[in-house]
Amino acid sequence: MTAPSVLPADAPAVDIATLIALVAEIERSQRHEDVEGFLGLFDSSAVWVNGAGRRLIGLDEISVFTRSVLPGAMANSSVGYTVEHIAFLTPDVALTGVAQQYTDLDGKPQGGTGAPTYIWRRTQTSWKLVAGQNTTVLG
Repeated sequence: MTAPSVLPADAPAVDIATLIALVAEIERSQRHEDVEGFLGLFDSSAVWVNGAGRRLIGLDEISVFTRSVLPGAMANSSVGYTVEHIAFLTPDVALTGVAQQYTDLDGKPQGGTGAPTYIWRRTQTSWKLVAGQNTTVLG
């Protein structure tokens, strides 16, 4: 796996590792259809734009949508996430640019790819997703 590009280049290694681990938790929760694990990553005021372009505002709206689509979503497929870029917009706000690949259950690429962008805010105990856009790559 190639290391992501990081701005600024001297960003704390612990923060970089934490953000990569959080994206891995998004992947794990998607693969295992873990609704609560997925929702636990979000700030209560988060905004999420799904792959179809639907904007969900606030954890309540994100929760209703997630509970309706995630269970059963990975019955015949899986997904992989690779962090390609991390930008610290401030010391407590970071962007992760991700490459997303859908696969069959054996790990062979299938369907399309995605280019999600996640914005994280540091809290006293962790980082929380405050905004995300799950963009489908066409072509």
